[in-house]
Order: sequence, then C-alpha cells, then structure tokens
Amino acid sequence: MDDNKKVKKNSSRIKKLEADVVVIGAGSAGLSAALTAASGGAKVTVLEKMAAPGGYSLAAHGMFAAESSIQKKDFVWITKEEAFKNHMLHTNWGANARLIRHLIDKSADTIDWLTRLGVEFTQAINLWPNGPRAWHVMKGSGKALIKVLFEKFKANGGRVYTGTTAQKLLVDEKNRVTGVTAQDTDGNTIRVNAPVVINAGGSYANNKEMLKKHTGLTCDITAVVEMQQTGDHLQLAWEAGAAADGMGVLMAVINTADKRSKSHLWTAALQPLLWVNQLGERFCDESITFFFPTAAAVLSKQKNGIMYTLFDESTKKKLVEEDGSEVSMGLFVPVTAKLDQLDNDLEQGIKTGDAFAADSLQELAEKISLAPGILEETVTEYNRSCREKHDMLYAKNPRYLQPVKDKKFYAVKSSLHIFATLGGIKINHKTEVLTEKFEVIPGFYAVGNCAGGMYNTNYEIFTTGGALAFAINSGRIAAENSLKYLGKQ
Repeated sequence: MDDNKKVKKNSSRIKKLEADVVVIGAGSAGLSAALTAASGGAKVTVLEKMAAPGGYSLAAHGMFAAESSIQKKDFVWITKEEAFKNHMLHTNWGANARLIRHLIDKSADTIDWLTRLGVEFTQAINLWPNGPRAWHVMKGSGKALIKVLFEKFKANGGRVYTGTTAQKLLVDEKNRVTGVTAQDTDGNTIRVNAPVVINAGGSYANNKEMLKKHTGLTCDITAVVEMQQTGDHLQLAWEAGAAADGMGVLMAVINTADKRSKSHLWTAALQPLLWVNQLGERFCDESITFFFPTAAAVLSKQKNGIMYTLFDESTKKKLVEEDGSEVSMGLFVPVTAKLDQLDNDLEQGIKTGDAFAADSLQELAEKISLAPGILEETVTEYNRSCREKHDMLYAKNPRYLQPVKDKKFYAVKSSLHIFATLGGIKINHKTEVLTEKFEVIPGFYAVGNCAGGMYNTNYEIFTTGGALAFAINSGRIAAENSLKYLGKQ
C-alpha cells in the first residue's frame, strides 16, 4: 500500500528522494492535489502521518456544489452567484472573498471530475427543513471517495509514504521551496527534494494544548474521532515564515460521551426538546439544533460546556415507536428513523453516568446535581409554553414544544465535541502560502482544513458540505497552480 519498506532498508542514513511535488497529508485535500499534479505530468510524493490514507474525510457523507449536473437533473437551481453571496453574508465577509468565489465557481466541475474518476453521487439534498439542496451525497461515503482518489493516484505513478511525519520545510536563500524532511515511525529520516510542497495536513483537533490556546474556550473540548491530528504541519509552515490565519475556527457539535455515529442516545440528545445547562436553566431556542455549528457555539458559552436534553416517557415512546428522529447529524441516523435502540442506549448511558432516569423532577435534579427547585421551575415554565403553544422565553416554533410531564423523566448529558479545526495557514486565492507581509513563499501551497480563508469565526453550514468541498477544490487549485509554477502547463 505504501513505499515505506524502501526507506527502512536505508535506515542507517538519510533517505533522499526526488520529486516535483511533495504533498503533506493523504486526506481528500492531499489526494486531490496529488492526483491532479500527477495527472498533469508531475512526479509526486505524498507523506502521510497516519498508517493509512483518509483522515477525517473517511467520515464525510457529502460535499457542496452549485450548478452541478446532479442539481440540474433534479431541477435544483442554486446559482454560483447566490451561493457566493450566501457564504459571504453568513461569514460577515470575513472569509477570503476571491478564494471563495474561485472555489464555488469550480465546485460543479469538481463533481463531474470525481464522477469521471468513479465516485458515485446519489443526490443533492438539504440538511434542514427548506435548506439549500447543495449537499451532494456520495455512495459509500468518504471511504469510497478516498479509495478512488488513492487508487487513481497510485495508478498515475504516485508514491505514498504512510506512518511518515513531515518535520521541516526546506527553502533556499531566496525563500523558495526546495523540499521537506520527514521521519517515519521507525525513526528513519527522509528528505524529499522538490520545488513544490503542498501542505494538506488537516486539523489540530487532537492537540488539547493548541485548542486551549487558540480557541479561547474554557470548557473541555473533545475530538469526535481520535487521530494524530496534532498540528505538526502547522508548526512546519509557521517556522518557514507562513502567517497564521483562521486559528480557533471549529467544526463543533453537541455530542454525548457515547460517540458512536449511529448512537440513538446521541440522536435523542440532538432533538429540539427541552435543553438545560448545569444551572438547570434553558439557554436557547432548541430548534437551532438543525444548525449544528450554531448549537455548538451556544453550548460553548454554558457552564463547563455541558447540557442535558430532558424528555418524559411519552416523548420517549414517540421517538422509539412513532415520530422517530427529526434531527440527525448527516446521514448516520436518518431523519424519521425510529430510535428503536434508545432504551438499550439509555440503559448503557445510565451505567456510565451519561444518562439519567427518575420518577420525579426533584429526583432527576438530584441525580444531575442541579440546584434544588431550579429544574422544577424551568420545566413548569416550559410546560406552560407547550400548553399555550407559544414559547414565552425564546420563541421556539410551537411544532417543537414537547411537554415534560409524564413519568418517567429522562436526561441525556452532552458536551462540546469537534470534528475538526478549520484554518491555520494564510493563503491567497491561488492557495499560495503567504507571510505576515502578504508575500508569497514560492512553491509553497496550503489546502483543506489546515488553510485559512474559507470561514470567519465558525463553520458555515449554509454552504452545506463546505469543508469537504474546500478540501477537494483547494487541492485541485493548488495542483493546477503548481503545474504552472513548474512550467508543466
């Protein structure tokens, strides 16, 4: 699967390799860049820290595009201009406008490019009621996407070294890129001489020190997926003179300690029922759960970043037997799916202290350590809103007002989790890496989650599937500009 064995034979000295392009990271951004460059005639080497390619893209279900052939076939008309203005509006024009325009203009062509390669898209859908139908769902999810990109890259003569961490960017006296050094899991040093380096190292979601430093959040932040996303590739860029950009931007989500993607406990916690914080108080219109980054941002402001989703026996029965899920994270548990595993998941959650059941609100308050009387007061006020079909506090749509009154009572504990961080290295619309003085570092590019410019302060859900779209489109853009830089186009 990789070329590491060739290196290990020479572990007593530095292994030197020659390439036109070195790509750091074999996720969707890195492999898109690598394949595009290799298809254009470049000799490409990919260095991947993990034991296998994919990264966070393995869990992706779909990506954004506007004016795609799939949308046109289904009479979905979201123009590139509308998508651009929408994204810029929802980022308060804090995103890199020229970069965003370039990405959106390229998005439909990228769907066709991936389709030609063998990625199968099933449909373009919306993620919330009446949302834009711009999320292009892939058959086989991110695993199928990575498999196609990886196999096509290898078929084009590409080399991949897994278990290999890039350590230092090499530059000449004019600050032009000349290559990169790396180390594999056996401690062997690899030096790849190349005039182009594309940094696609992904996020730093598993580095708690960096998260604490750059997010400004005081609550604990847990990564949904345990990976080696520790920010080494960002340090490499900064040490070479790259400016930082977009640090602290998160793709965050409300999640239970049971982080299984198909957990019915997690799904129940995401429903627009009654949410309370550790003070026993409501803190939002719970229907913001449809916009998961917004919900996560609100949770981050609560005490310890912890909340409880409350419901009673009758509501549980509806979730299990009747209405099912109204909200789901991606396609893990589809909307309308009956939560037939909820009883079992609740039982397991009660054992681990992540769910609670009681015969009275007072007992429930005691179990989740809330101030006496506060929870009862909150529920009384909420039930009144349910009876009157008018949320007196946060104006939630009456459709989502479900009373909490029938014994037994349940509470599911959730906290702030992140899929990825989104930013780190400053780039221009060509994905060229910039210094603090906005000067280009010749031959150095950054793409995907390690690059800034796509967002402002939060993940922007209206450009649905934007993170994956940014990864693949920016990868292609970087490779195309690399080929020009190399004189191969």
